Formats: sequence, structure tokens, C-alpha cells
Amino acid sequence: MKRYYEKLRELREDNDLKQSDIAHLLGTTQQVYSRYENGINEMPVRHLVTLCRFYGVSADKVLGLDEK
Repeated sequence: MKRYYEKLRELREDNDLKQSDIAHLLGTTQQVYSRYENGINEMPVRHLVTLCRFYGVSADKVLGLDEK
């Protein structure tokens, strides 16, 4: 089972976006977003909600709660 931060990276890469693009969307820096994607820092729930809306996916999908 993939961790949520690995799924976030996949979503970003599948959409041909850079970390700096997503950082701008979230109102943070590329360095901070990189730490989220690498699992160093936990992403705030408000950022998760923003990204789910942006990518058009559920939080369950990102968090792996839809997997058996």
C-alpha cells in the first residue's frame, strides 16, 4: 500500500506539474511542499482538502482508505 505522500507525488507528476506549482497553489514554498512529498513533514488537512479538490479525487483515494 502506498503512503499518501507517494500518491501526492504521482498525482502531481501525472499532471505534469512541478513542486513549485503545487506550493504556489497551497500558498507555501517549494521546500515545504517537498518535505510533504518526502514524508518528512505531515501535510495539514487544509492542504489535503485543497489538493483533493484540485485533482478531483477523494481524500479516501489519497489516503489509501479505498483499498482493501
